[in-house]
Amino acid sequence: MTHHGRRGFFAVLPQACCVLLFICSALGSAGMAQAATILVFGDSISAAYGLEVKQGWVVLLQQKLDKTAHGRHIAINASLSGETTSGGKTRLLPLLKKYQPDLVIIELGANDGLRGQSPPLMAANLKSMIADARSQKARVILLGMKIPPNYGRTYTQAFEQVFVSVSRQEKVPLLPFFLEGVGGRPELTQADGLHPLAKAQPRLLDNAWPLIEAELKKL
Repeated sequence: MTHHGRRGFFAVLPQACCVLLFICSALGSAGMAQAATILVFGDSISAAYGLEVKQGWVVLLQQKLDKTAHGRHIAINASLSGETTSGGKTRLLPLLKKYQPDLVIIELGANDGLRGQSPPLMAANLKSMIADARSQKARVILLGMKIPPNYGRTYTQAFEQVFVSVSRQEKVPLLPFFLEGVGGRPELTQADGLHPLAKAQPRLLDNAWPLIEAELKKL
């Protein structure tokens, strides 16, 4: 190599380094863009009532994200045993501002139904929470529930219809029955006949995962 050739080589080296740094920076930015915060906002079903927290489906969700997601997805469990949609409506906005989630999973309503509370009020509360989430630029998934027919067929149907109507009106993805394959099966529920056992938690995650994965791909 001639002296001129060496000078030419080193002359273009800074430019090459700049290009390489740009590419690495772009790749890094793309990786960061894939990271998402998921806020699970539910009642005792998502709060792992009667179980160790690590056995609950939200912890299993985090483990699945760690194995399958591209990026550093984080699942935050803000669920509270006994929570109703009225309580959730009051509690959600401060949590949204604190965690700034990209995706909010709302799993509320069962306690409303078990207490015979007004389906129209429940619908209004769910819509309010969806609006709050959207005001903070978060996407929303709605996990629907079913209840025993204690209050009669008319009420039970009206309760279930709330999730369907809110989903259609607000255009949010809905899982019609979060406890599908678990609810009503004594071998998968605790002594109260309502709360899932630890061995049922993977099924809950399997039920919700397709909706979660689909929304993560949109972020």
